[in-house]
Amino acid sequence: MTPILFTASAKHEEARAFYGEVMGFVLTDDNPFSFEFDAAGTMLWVQKVEEFAAHPFTQIGWGVNDIVGERDRLVEHGAEFLRFEFMEQDERDIWTAPDGAKICWFRDPDGNTLSLTQRAE
Repeated sequence: MTPILFTASAKHEEARAFYGEVMGFVLTDDNPFSFEFDAAGTMLWVQKVEEFAAHPFTQIGWGVNDIVGERDRLVEHGAEFLRFEFMEQDERDIWTAPDGAKICWFRDPDGNTLSLTQRAE
């Protein structure tokens, strides 16, 4: 089986630009129901909806080998990273989990919370 990620957007053109230009994913299809992206080898379908309310938790996350480099690349393309009062994050908004994993969060145009994670060595 091949995994497919799903999310939804009521801000269709903003989502298309975000996932294509900011995230750097390749748009493989734009149809009346969804945008389909190649998200580093995994299919990401952004469903086109009329109304949408984002969940209060992480919707999609990506594992990375260099969280600082990937975070900085996303910032250069317009992503804004989140800070949370209840956890200690460094100057780049990265939290180090008790097991040593490093995680940071950001949102897409519809408010979906997305994350980057670099596993502990």
